[in-house]
Amino acid sequence: MNHTDKQKPIHQGEVKRSPIGVFDSGIGGLTVVKRLASTLPNENIIYFGDTARVPYGSKSNSTVIEYSIQNTKFLLLKNIKALVVACNTASSIAIPDLKKIFDIPIIGMIEPGSKMALKKSQTNKIGVIGTRATVGNLAYSKEIKKLNDSAKVIEKPCPLFVPLAEEGWIKHQATYEIAEEYLKELRDAGIDTLVLGCTHYPILSEVIQKVIGRKVTLIDSGVASSEVIKSELEKLDLLSDSKQTGIQEYYVSDIPAKFKEVAELFLGKEIDHVHKVDLEVLISER
Repeated sequence: MNHTDKQKPIHQGEVKRSPIGVFDSGIGGLTVVKRLASTLPNENIIYFGDTARVPYGSKSNSTVIEYSIQNTKFLLLKNIKALVVACNTASSIAIPDLKKIFDIPIIGMIEPGSKMALKKSQTNKIGVIGTRATVGNLAYSKEIKKLNDSAKVIEKPCPLFVPLAEEGWIKHQATYEIAEEYLKELRDAGIDTLVLGCTHYPILSEVIQKVIGRKVTLIDSGVASSEVIKSELEKLDLLSDSKQTGIQEYYVSDIPAKFKEVAELFLGKEIDHVHKVDLEVLISER
């Protein structure tokens, strides 16, 4: 499906019922799957978490691009009609290359999240929290400034939020104390909008909202990207014509002991099965 000259003709109805592919370096992208399923309830979704090679944030740009291409090729074997890159690191690095190689709609986290932040902000004072990698490469700052050069953007890395989310410490006192430490600077700066620049962070949104203040609007890039993919599919007449609730399939390159437990926490429901993909097959797939 990535090379148009090799594609066999596919009936439009069949394409409409093809799944949306989502990949992330690990588990966090499941919060995006949850948002997608809510926005587009009749769509089938296939999720791939590259849990064997997580995190992407510590890898070189060329490695992140290579992994992203491999992940996309795997999902194309499942006949996906569109791709959501539910990883902020891969979104900030690999999207241009993926769009050059693959001929399907491809949506990342950075652009939709930035646009939604600017739309919601009244003062153009926008905060961004994320992993050290996402904040370090100023992905959101660059995108927001590109869209509106008068915006003031303050970015803050919050690395401990990821293990807290995976541990399920959603309302733990320690989570409040760490959030207070991380968010004080942003609160004092007088931001009115805060981008959750990591797909794990929506799990902690209640704590983050309480600490940052009720007057600050939280931006979930998963919500923003879901709206964009819906718009893209509408434009291309590729929305599912099924009247049934869509199904989700989950694939990972390695299965940590806690994957199913954490996945169910992130999705807010039980999942029946997680499929393991052989990493060697993934790497050698052409």
